[in-house]
Amino acid sequence: MSRKCIITGKGPSSGNHVSHANNKNRRTWGANVQKVRILVDGKPKRVYVSARALKSGKLTRV
Repeated sequence: MSRKCIITGKGPSSGNHVSHANNKNRRTWGANVQKVRILVDGKPKRVYVSARALKSGKLTRV
């Protein structure tokens, strides 16, 4: 199970870490996802949800 928001679809993103000497290394950023209990199809389920979806009130916590 990946750390991906089931509401917004946010997941890890990738890019470059750029040093002061302009050296570039590939790296990943994890999305700000929290494991919470919400109602999915009328039943409580523990899933990953992004912090933005939690703040916006797009879901019902149990």
